[in-house]
Amino acid sequence: MTDPTGALGVAVIGYSFMGRAHSNAWRNVGAFYPDVPPVRLQTLVGRDGARVREAADVLGWAEAATDWREVVTREDIDIVDVCTPGHLHAEVALAALAAGKHVLVEKPLANSVAECEALVAAAADSPGRALLGFNYRRVPALALARDLVREGRIGRVQQVRLSYLQDWLSDPQAPMTWRLRKETAGSGVLGDLGSHAVDQLHFLLDEHVTEVSGALKTFVAERPGPDGTEAVTVDDAAWATLHTASGVVASLEVSRVATGRKNALAIELYGTTGSLRFDLESLNELVLTQTGDARTDGASTILVTEPEHPYVDAWWPAGHVLGWDHTFTSQAADFLRAIASGEPVHASFEDGLAVQRVLEAIETSHGRGGTFTDTGN
Repeated sequence: MTDPTGALGVAVIGYSFMGRAHSNAWRNVGAFYPDVPPVRLQTLVGRDGARVREAADVLGWAEAATDWREVVTREDIDIVDVCTPGHLHAEVALAALAAGKHVLVEKPLANSVAECEALVAAAADSPGRALLGFNYRRVPALALARDLVREGRIGRVQQVRLSYLQDWLSDPQAPMTWRLRKETAGSGVLGDLGSHAVDQLHFLLDEHVTEVSGALKTFVAERPGPDGTEAVTVDDAAWATLHTASGVVASLEVSRVATGRKNALAIELYGTTGSLRFDLESLNELVLTQTGDARTDGASTILVTEPEHPYVDAWWPAGHVLGWDHTFTSQAADFLRAIASGEPVHASFEDGLAVQRVLEAIETSHGRGGTFTDTGN
């Protein structure tokens, strides 16, 4: 650290969708979480010099750069935040960890189990802290759901339904992007949205998936690209049945061609004495059902905006709802506290490896109805 004020210098690698969301978080974290170490928005990195300079000016960065390899080794950079396409996650993060930096990687951790294993090993050997960016762990309603499950408020969880549905590819003429090429994205909707759903299962139940059977589907095989029609090499939709060691059975459905669904992560947990339901399109609400008294049995909708709810006390008065972007700011705050205190982070790179094992098992299972037993946890 070279800043005389003690501020941690941050570099974000990538300036598009996720780079903007993370930039917003780093810019605002000190205003809403004044207890965390201060940060300095030092460098925004991208391949196109003119566009990244424009983005840096708009998003509040001190400077722009095009060579991430040089940036991650600089003495004025303490935190490297990786928001690139998936095929670059491992390379950038490994270099940053080797340089002793604190590293945040946007999900999924990497494009293969082998890359994830290398990242876990590198994080263990590095003096820097390593966080995986599963921002939905910071949705107050989902953090509350985890607390309620751990308190036994719905009894023993037996059955879970997970779905994450979007429709931005439902038009067959929607153009080709890097997310539709396996060499850059690693997988399609399975890695993009399925990773969030699987991580939520692990997070809410505090255990990992041990057996999998699944199937994938590409509905639109070709899409218009800049140089003509191009083959889509990833999945548009995926389905799976997941089992945990304790006997929980979960169904999973993810799609980017679900017409009319914009960003619908739906989670239903069914226990022996109650249930919990959540939908990201109503992210301030958690539906709790408890049994035991016929006079009051039924569902109650909790508006998760009270200061007693997870993360909410940093924000607005009760009843003033939070949004998707707030989760990234809360994530940055958690990371900064972990850097300062040495406390464990979540999600860890180990958590990312556990998710990637499940995703690869679903791909392996596709088309043959096989099962997967996780021997890595």
